[in-house]
Amino acid sequence: MRIFVAGATGAVGRPLVAALISAGHSVVGTTRAVAKAEAIKRMGAEPAVVDGLDAPAIRAAVIAAKPEIIIDQMTDLAAVTDVRHFDRAFATTNKLRTQGTDFLLAAAREAGARRFIAQSFCGWTYGRSGEPVKTEADVLDVDPPEELRRTLEAIQYLEDAVTSLATPEGIVLRYGSFYGPDTGMLSRAMIDQVRRRRVPLIGGGGGRWSFIHVDDAAAATVAAVEHGKPGEIYNIVDDEPAPVSEWLPALATLVGARPPIRVPAWLGRLFAGEHLVSMMTEVRAGSNAKARRELGWQPAHPSWREGFAEVASGATAQHAA
Repeated sequence: MRIFVAGATGAVGRPLVAALISAGHSVVGTTRAVAKAEAIKRMGAEPAVVDGLDAPAIRAAVIAAKPEIIIDQMTDLAAVTDVRHFDRAFATTNKLRTQGTDFLLAAAREAGARRFIAQSFCGWTYGRSGEPVKTEADVLDVDPPEELRRTLEAIQYLEDAVTSLATPEGIVLRYGSFYGPDTGMLSRAMIDQVRRRRVPLIGGGGGRWSFIHVDDAAAATVAAVEHGKPGEIYNIVDDEPAPVSEWLPALATLVGARPPIRVPAWLGRLFAGEHLVSMMTEVRAGSNAKARRELGWQPAHPSWREGFAEVASGATAQHAA
């Protein structure tokens, strides 16, 4: 099929383009940077240099591509390190999830695309009461910490806009927290923060997180192209949701750091903010049962434990070479 990937050079965009090409699809991939267009060509796709917040440019790129499928992977998170000011750090991504989604959907309808798949998030977005592991049928947080409100509103806007579509048919993929070589939880910035003991374990560390290797996220997205049901939402996460009290010390050990500093929740609120205390102590993870069942997908990295170790080992070997 002819597939348009918006955000083709992002954390998931890169392995996704490669996976789509490998599956025999014809791909047009977007990037905002002229310098990254060559990387898209090397993957075997056609590059389109366009800003996702430039409505006329998005329209022109989509109509020129004539895609059957559009996959929205647009975010602006590569340089995000200061999550104390969460909504400020996610400001551009929130615009991409609202205005950018509207621009891309309008172009999709005009171009006659039949399916629209969008990136969302599985993690702190779920309600913080009840079961520790949530399904797609569970409600999102109705009263999130103030610093997370605008970001959650943008996520809800995207999900509502996409799943309510009749033409093109819409599917939402809620990815867990990413990791991969120099990506997400194992990015250089994160590893540096952990090594400097700047990521403390707040309270009891009972908040549960879901993780996903970027290659597994890409594989699930290819599966959604072929098997996803219109109007549905899927959690794309690994098999082992984990409390912060487990994964953060394990990550520190893998990167050769001392154990994380432990601070009480009241002190965490003072220096980090209520939202980070919530992420450490209250948030819920997601179940991948629906994605396994309906998409015929299963993660090649079923546990973050082995996945983190694999990526960290590769990074150590590369550094030694």
